[in-house]
Amino acid sequence: MANRKAKIKTISINAVRRSRNRAMKSILHTQAKKLDEAIEAGDVDKAKAELKVSLLRLDKSVTKGLMHKKNASRKKSRLCARVSKMT
Repeated sequence: MANRKAKIKTISINAVRRSRNRAMKSILHTQAKKLDEAIEAGDVDKAKAELKVSLLRLDKSVTKGLMHKKNASRKKSRLCARVSKMT
């Protein structure tokens, strides 16, 4: 365990950030599963709705520093391609 006040604070802040990042990643994974289920079911309307939410969540994860913008862009492109292939 750290002895200095600054290091103790840093450890505390890191724990908060780690839990926030894990929660956001969990939300992203859950949203991806919902979109996959809609695509596999062949429900175009539901897939488009889930795609919209997925794109917003990916954009938010970039602004929060959870993922790189090019990584999010690649994921968004692939998701859009999968949904557009349905129609």
